[in-house]
Amino acid sequence: MSPASKSPAAASGTARPAKKPSGRPGRVAFVGVGPGDPELLTLRAIRLLGAADVIVVQEATASLFYPYFNPDAEVLAPGTVNPVTLARSGKLVARVFLGDPGIGSPLADEAKACAKGRVQFEIVPGISAVTGVPAYTGIPLTDGKHRDVMVVDAQEGGVDWSAYTGAATLVIIGAENTIGEVAKGLVASGRPDATPVAVTSMGTTTEQYTVSSTLGRVGPDTKHLDAPFVIVVGDVVNWRDKLSWFETKPLFGWRVLVPRTKEQAASLSEQLRSYGAVPEEVPTISVEPPRTPQQMERAVKGLVTGRYEWVVFTSTNAVRAVRERFEQYGLDARAFAGLKVAAVGDQTAASLVEFGVRPDLMPADQQSSEGLLEVWPPYDKDLDPINRVLLPRADIATETLVAGLTDLGWECDDVTAYRTVRAAPPPQPIREAIKGGGFDAVLFTSSSTVRNLIGIAGKPHNVTVIAVIGPQTAETAKEYGLRVDVMADKPSASALAEALSEYGANRRAAQVEAGDPLRKPSEMRRGARRRK
Repeated sequence: MSPASKSPAAASGTARPAKKPSGRPGRVAFVGVGPGDPELLTLRAIRLLGAADVIVVQEATASLFYPYFNPDAEVLAPGTVNPVTLARSGKLVARVFLGDPGIGSPLADEAKACAKGRVQFEIVPGISAVTGVPAYTGIPLTDGKHRDVMVVDAQEGGVDWSAYTGAATLVIIGAENTIGEVAKGLVASGRPDATPVAVTSMGTTTEQYTVSSTLGRVGPDTKHLDAPFVIVVGDVVNWRDKLSWFETKPLFGWRVLVPRTKEQAASLSEQLRSYGAVPEEVPTISVEPPRTPQQMERAVKGLVTGRYEWVVFTSTNAVRAVRERFEQYGLDARAFAGLKVAAVGDQTAASLVEFGVRPDLMPADQQSSEGLLEVWPPYDKDLDPINRVLLPRADIATETLVAGLTDLGWECDDVTAYRTVRAAPPPQPIREAIKGGGFDAVLFTSSSTVRNLIGIAGKPHNVTVIAVIGPQTAETAKEYGLRVDVMADKPSASALAEALSEYGANRRAAQVEAGDPLRKPSEMRRGARRRK
């Protein structure tokens, strides 16, 4: 499909009709979306992208910001459509620019066309690459000794560098083959060839890469970098050694496989992003309703009529299954009044709190069935009017919890709340990346994720870092011939992500101490592209 007809709906394989004009006067919004990191979008930009009837944007830029686009909008490439004509038909047109519309873009000519055609327009500033990229590289453009900053757009070449011979800091927006021209022009105009220079490619994204050099060496030092570039020239570049914060994150740029659904992986993926990683969720199981609903119907009726003293939730899926059943019957969290509720861990507890139920009991240390049994009180007929416990669980749940509660004198109703089945195989590029070493790490949060991932996608490459949530998962991974590199100190997804972060930090520190190039695990495999 050509960029001219691409849309979020088309990208997902679902055709949606274009949104009809609302009858209000059309207008054009020139929207700056920042230098690349979607979290640098302004609130105004988010509102306009979510409301636009037509979004005019280059395809590479669009891929970064699709989640913020109106799903019914047409997404068109620049040059294939006239925003003025679209606005005259009553449509809200968002003309998107990477960075800030006023720097390094054709804003002036396009806004002039709107004014000439008497079409309403507005300009939404974005964080410019001129300031955003140096900030992400740890370079302040001014400090106590350096106050002057000059911005140069060198994308088209032909700059008269004799105008930049002073001591001012230069921020230069460059394209392919401009770095050598910039260096030669500045040296020829009188700048010392020892002047510090930093060149950053793909700034503010997890593909960001910065080379610190000098005017005399920057040409050969940056032959491997991909355009576009932001170039900073001046003594302020020396701050980078002390202030680099983004590229030094412990998992910076690591592609991490999370074998869970997007709903289950949301908080885990966000935590990984905070460490600089690029998480990719690949579901290994599919959660489906039980084959027969009668058990759950009786369980819900028992909850309402006072059949149980306790109800135990051992997963977020169990909470979701009971909540959905409640909603079918017009019930809510008030039906838990008078019941005692136990949760096996923090994530399950958070899911209950979101439902409106606060757990009465949780494990003190080990977040597992065994940990829950350690704090569970024995049945006391004088204190407990009812000795029955409800366990809404998966069809493949182990018997550890039931056996332990029975030994403590409780009677358990072990009810199948949902079934877990193996998910469909991921797309071929994902399968090839798993087997070929394209992922830097994979997080296994249970033994079933190990078995199912290998079953639907194949065995991870031996350069991939294998991180597991606990000893049982580690044993399963070893049974399948995997080398376990990281294990969480407690069985929670958050602790697992933290353990992987510590592993990445230690690995990076060892490379720095040895004077080795900083390379991700995926760059260690044979044939991998290696940055100088």
